[in-house]
Amino acid sequence: MQERDVALFGAIAGALTTTDLERALEAALREIVHALDLAAGWIWNLDPQTERFYLAAAHELPPYLREPVKMTGDPCWCMESFVDGDFDSKNVDTISCSRLRTGRDEPGAPTLGLQSHASVLLRFGDRRLGIMNLCPPVGRRLSTTDLQLLSAIGAQIGLAIERGRLAEAGANAARSDERARLAREIHDTLAQDLTAIALQLESALRDAALEGPPADRVRTALDCARGSMTRVRASVLSLRADPLEGRSLAAALAALARKTSSETGMRVAFHEHGAPAVAYETEVELYRIAAEALANARVHAGASRIDLELIGTGGGAFALRVRDDGSGFDPAARDADRYGLLGMEERARLAGAVLRIDSTPGGGTSIEVAMAGGVR
Repeated sequence: MQERDVALFGAIAGALTTTDLERALEAALREIVHALDLAAGWIWNLDPQTERFYLAAAHELPPYLREPVKMTGDPCWCMESFVDGDFDSKNVDTISCSRLRTGRDEPGAPTLGLQSHASVLLRFGDRRLGIMNLCPPVGRRLSTTDLQLLSAIGAQIGLAIERGRLAEAGANAARSDERARLAREIHDTLAQDLTAIALQLESALRDAALEGPPADRVRTALDCARGSMTRVRASVLSLRADPLEGRSLAAALAALARKTSSETGMRVAFHEHGAPAVAYETEVELYRIAAEALANARVHAGASRIDLELIGTGGGAFALRVRDDGSGFDPAARDADRYGLLGMEERARLAGAVLRIDSTPGGGTSIEVAMAGGVR
C-alpha cells in the first residue's frame, strides 16, 4: 500500500509540472482513478472571476453525466457542502450524488449504477479552490486510509491550482498597470501637446489676419492637429475601457472557456502553445471571434466538448482554433442570415487574418483564424 501511495504522489507530481492547468488536472485525475481502481472522477474548480464552479477535468464519466446540461456549475449537494463550509481543510466525505440520483431510474442504466462519490476539498492553506469527486465501483467503499490519502492529494492539487492562478493574476495585473500607465502618459504628454498646438494655430488665424495660401496651410495644420487629438482621445478610452479587462489574450480566452463551461456544462478546454505577441486591436478581434464561435456551438451545435486553442505556427505566424463535437453543418449551404459567421469573417479581415470553417453535418465544426508571420 505504501509503495502504491508513493508511486501515486510521484505520478501526480509529474502530471502537475505542465503549465497547462486543464491538461495537468486531467492527467492527475487519470492517475488517481487508475491507482485506486475507481470507476469515475471529476474536478470542479471555482472560477476566481465569476465565483462559479466549472468542470475542469473528468475521467470515465458515466453516460448520464456526459450530457452537457447535467454538468453545469449549477449547485448540487457537494457544491452546497463546499459553500456551507462542511468540507474543512482536512475533511474528505463520501456523499450521495444529487446529479447521479436524478438519472438512476432512467432506462438503459445511464449512471452505470453509481450513486455516491468521495468529495475531496482542493485547497491551498485556508483557501478553498475546488472539489474533486471520485466514484468507487458499485458495492465498494473507500477505506479510511484511502480517504486520508485523498486529503493529502487534495492539498497537492490545490497547490498546483493556486500556482497557476497566481501566475495568471500576476500577468494580468502587470498588463493592466501598463495599460493604465500608457493612458496616463498619452493624456499628459501627447494629448496636451496637440491641444497646445491647436490653440496656437487658432490664435495665428485669428490674430495674424492671414489670407491666401498661408492661411490655407495653417487651416490644414489645424485640421491635422484636431484629427490627431480625436485619435489620441480614442486611444486613451480604448486603453481605459478594455474588452479584455487588462488580461492577455490567452488569459481572456481561458476565462471565457471557464465561463462557458460553468454556464452550459460543456467541456470547454483552452490550450495555448507559443503564440506570439500581437497588437491589442488584433487581440480584441480574435477574442470576439472566439466568443462568437463558442456562442454558435452553444446555441446551434448541441456540442458536449469544445477545444479552444491559440497556437504559434512558426515565424511569428499563429492560429486561433475552435473545435466542437456538435451537429455540424454544410458551410457551402449556410443561410445568408447567419450573421454570426459573417461577423467572424469581417473581424478576421480587420485583423489581417484568414477565417476557415470546416464542418460536415453530424461531424462537428472547426473554425480557424490564421495569421501570417510578421503581421501585428
